[in-house]
Amino acid sequence: MKKTYIIALIMAVVAAVLVLNAGGEVAPYASFNTASESGESVKLVGTLVKDKPMVFDPLKDPNKFTFFLEDAEGTEREVVLLMGKPQDFEMSESIVLTGRMEGNTFIAKDVQLKCPSKYKDEESMIKDLVG
Repeated sequence: MKKTYIIALIMAVVAAVLVLNAGGEVAPYASFNTASESGESVKLVGTLVKDKPMVFDPLKDPNKFTFFLEDAEGTEREVVLLMGKPQDFEMSESIVLTGRMEGNTFIAKDVQLKCPSKYKDEESMIKDLVG
């Protein structure tokens, strides 16, 4: 066999192994209802319910932050995030959580925030000046 075929075959095997390993770690997006039914780790997207309490007491437990989230179906549930309160949490447009349901509470191990763009105000100002 030619050297280039052997190298191409090795690269294809390595790529296949990487894809298969990464596939096992990906959690599907879900709602609170589907998370309850599956009982497995899922990714859940929602928005913060701002009129309900957020509890973070770093002196008592610095790795526990509790708040309420509304999913895409409109269901509200309490969320316990097993880490400290993220900076600018209240300003987030949407929240992506990784975790699982325990009863009526979503236990999250990881969080990603989609925050509003700091350039939106500048964009609207430029549009007003131009138009």
